[in-house]
Amino acid sequence: MASAAGRVDLDGKPIKPMTICMIGAGGFIGSHLCEKLMAETPHKVLALDVYNDKIKHLLEPSDGHPWSDRIQFHRLNIKHDSRLEGLIKTSDLTINLAAICTPADYNTRPLDTIYSNFIDALPVVKYCSENNKRLIHFSTCEVYGKTIGSFLPKDSPLRQDPAYYLLKEDDSPCIFGSIEKQRWSYACAKQLIERLIYAEGAENGLEFTIVRPFNWIGPRMDFIPGIDGPSEGVPRVLACFSNNLLRREPLKLVDGGESQRTFVYIKDAIDAVMLMIENPARANGHIFNVGNPNNEVTVRQLGEMMTEVYAKVSGEPKLEQPTIDVSSKEFYGVGYDDSDKRIPDMTIINRQLGWNPKTSLWDLLESTLTYQHRTYAEAIKKAISQPASTN
Repeated sequence: MASAAGRVDLDGKPIKPMTICMIGAGGFIGSHLCEKLMAETPHKVLALDVYNDKIKHLLEPSDGHPWSDRIQFHRLNIKHDSRLEGLIKTSDLTINLAAICTPADYNTRPLDTIYSNFIDALPVVKYCSENNKRLIHFSTCEVYGKTIGSFLPKDSPLRQDPAYYLLKEDDSPCIFGSIEKQRWSYACAKQLIERLIYAEGAENGLEFTIVRPFNWIGPRMDFIPGIDGPSEGVPRVLACFSNNLLRREPLKLVDGGESQRTFVYIKDAIDAVMLMIENPARANGHIFNVGNPNNEVTVRQLGEMMTEVYAKVSGEPKLEQPTIDVSSKEFYGVGYDDSDKRIPDMTIINRQLGWNPKTSLWDLLESTLTYQHRTYAEAIKKAISQPASTN
């Protein structure tokens, strides 16, 4: 177990062991954060979630992992559980990761999306504020919406000017599509909860940090349809493409895959969150972009890179036709819209916490696809070889 002795924050002050209430601890980000907290710190985690599959390895007692007394799993849904306030009260810090955050749901389940990201988060903010507990709330880079540059003529040289596309926490406007474009239900709900948290800080002294992740990817992200998730489900781009690669199907590029994204490795991003947890004096009251501006590609380029990397890690030849184009209406349904470019400005996190991402896109894709192949390839072969039921 990590000893408390000798651990200091960025200002050289000793870091005291704390109890962390982590809501959504069983998800992709939560599982990586729990691992890091168990392996490298003396902190205690109250892990709240509906599922615990991704953190089971941390919860099972083992001689090699003497941390079973430092992580407790509480199976609960924050929507309607009277235990929530008590768990927040007994903690020093609450981290809220709970959210519906899959683009396929924003159109088809807009009400669930709004409730999950705004209404369900209200009690968490309220209990932290009323009990003087610190809150780290996970928002999204989607709150920025579209860039100013996307409204300029296609051939305008201003599109290359960072002032028109670089996304700054305290400066960039948040531009969404029309109300009919229900895809923005997620971004609007996330932005409103950010405003509420900020207002609680201004009016009632809530100590908060808001995190805006820019496409964190790595092992355990999302689900593979029909294997460890619903067969009719549509996960986010990394798992969608992984699923196609594992099944030897062409990757579906929505509207030509022209949207641009930056991707950051989950382990780099978790290092940033650890700095926020252990440096409240530097993190409180701030909104932090957490991404990797050096890993910018179009979705089409991402698909090409993943095809290349998967051939390397699996030893399987690439398909003759590795990608096919589909319309967003066909893929997501009516009401879909997208942001054009998402490049984070890193000034604030760099100044406050000295954090910079380290892992290149090639390296993080190799690590992730090695995991996907090792974890899912056999299960998918079995699923494919079974004859379809004839009911």
